[in-house]
Amino acid sequence: MYKRFFKRLIDVILSVLALILLSWLYLIIAVIIKATSKGPVLFKQERIGKNGKVFNILKFRSMKVGAEKTGSGVYSGKGDPRVTKVGKFIRATSIDELPQLINILKGDMALIGPRPPLTYHPWKWEEYTDEQKRMFEVRPGITGWAQTHGRKDVEWHKRIELNVWYVDHISFGLDFKIFWLTIFKIFTNADNENKGETVKK
Repeated sequence: MYKRFFKRLIDVILSVLALILLSWLYLIIAVIIKATSKGPVLFKQERIGKNGKVFNILKFRSMKVGAEKTGSGVYSGKGDPRVTKVGKFIRATSIDELPQLINILKGDMALIGPRPPLTYHPWKWEEYTDEQKRMFEVRPGITGWAQTHGRKDVEWHKRIELNVWYVDHISFGLDFKIFWLTIFKIFTNADNENKGETVKK
């Protein structure tokens, strides 16, 4: 019952409340981004969602326009010159993820769930095994079980294993635990920096 109904209901209620309460912060961040770098306030990127459906994830833009096509591609490590000054702050505090509350209201995402991968990284949809594709049985989340077990420092095969484990054990108690573990990670800025490529060939 929780997985089919209450999880979605809680997501919608909490997202609406958060958007209302944080509207002032959205406005401030938007003004600062626009005033300090050229380009749009929001960054849109195609990700793979539930049942393999592709959607545009929303983030506050933290990098220079066109940055993904230059430099180190999908990886952004310490001192990456493509990241703006404001971007360094909103990334460190995870504020850049806040627009995904809109993705939740649209039905693309959940508060808690496997993080949605890029359409081409770590690999394309058709390259996932049947077992790995099980992580797409639920809506992707702003944070998830894998993010509380290493976050950006976890190799993708292991990350997917953690995501599949989450799908098999979804419950209100587990989501509540992940929520508070995520808050701890944010405040300590733990595992929030790419150490290098996280895909084993």
